Amino acid sequence: MKVTLFATCLVDLFQGDVGKAVVEVLERLGCEIDFPEEQICCGQPAYNSGYVKESKNAMKRMITAFEHAEYVVSPSGSCAYMFKEYPEVFKGDPLWESKAKALAAKTYEFTEFIVNVLKIEDVGAHLEGKATYHTSCHMTRLLGVTEAPLKLLQNVEGLQYVALPGKDRCCGFGGTFYVKMANISSEMVHEKVHHVEETGADYLIGADAGCLINIGGRIHRQGKPIKVMHIAEVLNCR
Repeated sequence: MKVTLFATCLVDLFQGDVGKAVVEVLERLGCEIDFPEEQICCGQPAYNSGYVKESKNAMKRMITAFEHAEYVVSPSGSCAYMFKEYPEVFKGDPLWESKAKALAAKTYEFTEFIVNVLKIEDVGAHLEGKATYHTSCHMTRLLGVTEAPLKLLQNVEGLQYVALPGKDRCCGFGGTFYVKMANISSEMVHEKVHHVEETGADYLIGADAGCLINIGGRIHRQGKPIKVMHIAEVLNCR
């Protein structure tokens, strides 16, 4: 099975190890991976800020970059969902609507792809300790991926899963929200870290780089002994 990696800006620029983990896990599961170097930002920051017209050029470049793909897999539910928005953005466009629909139909979030397409729930991972999981807003509320990450985590040998209190609450990242509403965002992430501490977890696990950078930054500044990991890194532990 051929899989094309949609790395996302944050993974490409700040969390390269997450991208490597995605590739290594999928290769162990029998996938052949390629990475189109033409990929850029999916256009979500501009689109969500109301600059729809200005974001279309980036979207067209992404549609073209992934046109050859059999499956597109991303380690971010938020960015994967943006591809699902493309058909609406290009609705009525005689050239780009059909291309957008084709891309949306073959795009999957990383854990969604493993569980729902590859039909695998145990990847043979091993990690000792107690962990809690942050459910990112776009991935759960918009993309609808809720069960796949938990199924995979529950099959990680040595890992004790503890549910996160207030798991349905945003961490305060929200893309450009944390810049525009910094004070509110700060209070939201403060609450999130408090809930993480309540679990007594050794690890905070998530599936979106933006959330993990936000929560992890607060944990680091407060000197908390909690390791923040993307679920791809967890599944890559042997």
